[in-house]
Amino acid sequence: MKIIAVGMNYAEHNKELHSTLILPKEPVIFMKPDSALLKDGKPFFIPDFSNEIHYETELVVKICRLGKNIPERFAHRYYDEVTVGIDFTARDLQRKIREIGNPWEICKGFDNSAAIGKFVPVDKFENIQLLNFHLNIDGNLVQQGHSADMLFKIDEIIAYISRFFTLKIGDLLFTGTPVGVAPVTIDQHLQGYLEEEKLLDFYIR
Repeated sequence: MKIIAVGMNYAEHNKELHSTLILPKEPVIFMKPDSALLKDGKPFFIPDFSNEIHYETELVVKICRLGKNIPERFAHRYYDEVTVGIDFTARDLQRKIREIGNPWEICKGFDNSAAIGKFVPVDKFENIQLLNFHLNIDGNLVQQGHSADMLFKIDEIIAYISRFFTLKIGDLLFTGTPVGVAPVTIDQHLQGYLEEEKLLDFYIR
């Protein structure tokens, strides 16, 4: 199982972090190892190597078929479940890494940095590109997004990444975060919603 993630997939989030950033012309892809996975409501422990861990709320789809060089028109056949996830980012490390042009792995792929909620069938929704999702912390809305605002739609992303990586059953695709990221602190309670259904529920320790 591999975790594939998309960076800079919402225009307003790009402005939030980089006011002068040019919008990407192709999906910005990075990977997380399987040791990054955090599930079943287990707590997230803030690591000692960062003083600024940000939440990034995202839609996550689960790959259900083996595929390579998938045409975009067939991409919808390769995922059958969706949930809300958190792409935890060590933002202080990321700033340093960006300055010197190094890869993102240590700020994005560290242990438990890919939190996922309970998966639900995609066919529960009329159109996966018309979904609302949001994150509450301690009962307060802190981030919300709509999948229609993605710069690159889910089927486009799958077609693109399958040119380079064979997709396998159980692989996870994090599809990018909207505007509204911020640091987490100990004892916060995170709850992620897809439409009005709570799928993600855990604490920061």
